Amino acid sequence: ALVDHSTVKVLITGSSALRIAIGRDSLAGRITMIEAGTLSLTEIGVFAGLDLGKPFLPDNGLKALIEKEFWKALGAHGERKSRERDEAFRRFSERGGYPLAQHRFDVPWEHVADQLNETVIRRVIQHDLRLGDRGRKRDPALLEEVFRLACRYTGQTPSYDTLAREAHRALRANVGPQRVNHYLRFLNESLLLRLVSPLEIRLKKSRGFPKICLADHSLRASWLQEEIPLDPQALSGAPHLTTVAGHLAESVTGALLCTIGGLDVAHFPARKDEPEVDFVLTIGTRRIPLEVKYQKTVDPLRDTEALRAFLEKSVNNAPFGVLVTQTTVTVDDPRLVCLPLSSLMLMR
Repeated sequence: ALVDHSTVKVLITGSSALRIAIGRDSLAGRITMIEAGTLSLTEIGVFAGLDLGKPFLPDNGLKALIEKEFWKALGAHGERKSRERDEAFRRFSERGGYPLAQHRFDVPWEHVADQLNETVIRRVIQHDLRLGDRGRKRDPALLEEVFRLACRYTGQTPSYDTLAREAHRALRANVGPQRVNHYLRFLNESLLLRLVSPLEIRLKKSRGFPKICLADHSLRASWLQEEIPLDPQALSGAPHLTTVAGHLAESVTGALLCTIGGLDVAHFPARKDEPEVDFVLTIGTRRIPLEVKYQKTVDPLRDTEALRAFLEKSVNNAPFGVLVTQTTVTVDDPRLVCLPLSSLMLMR
């Protein structure tokens, strides 16, 4: 009915896009789905009355991403707008990127968290994902548990066996890895999270599991009732949260990259003599490795090992690498571009 019996040109929807996607085969060539994502840092700036300019990445293609000068200019743009950028990032750190959280910044977080749980998470779990294949209902308790585990493991690549064991302990029910995988895929299609697949190159059999990236870090804060600051100043007052904040920063980076239309995003699992790379961007025949090191100090050798190893493999066809950090740092390697997460987020 969407395309056969109406003249609609644009339809804006939420997670119910999952139901539209079920009929994708019959709509081939007649419908295009665009994922908008949550608010970008520049859009949060608009809510706060901050002039961050336009998104730094133009909408007309991805060619800029294979130019090292683009990434250096993005870092310089962030430095020029550092006051506005830092304030917008502080707001993002506190509330996330959902419009309801940024529109009324004076509303206490507890009320915002309740709204996120009811209107975003529970809506998906209790309504949008209840119907399975051939009309079979899915288990809402298991869906909730899988999403809770996704929040715990955000920014990481847990095996399906690990998630199944934890779900089994929590629910005291028989939960297999294939079922967990199936539920994760549904959560991915619902736009609650993004699954970043392992990179498959050189005809190697795929090894590794998808990296879990939440659509927005505020979902973790509201669902687990655990606030983890990303703002460097706030995080400095809670150093015991640095490790979790690092995983969250990785999740935020992955979610950001996945909202760039047409960009192929993967992660590179650790292999023999090849360390793990957090993300690999593929544009045409070029690959750009990107590593997140969200900590106070960056070791110029230890923390760049994965990037350097990836760059040194000529078969990867990687001209340079990107190191995403907590604050502005410099590394004495002309092949690497360093920029803070807050500056990276100005792309959108």
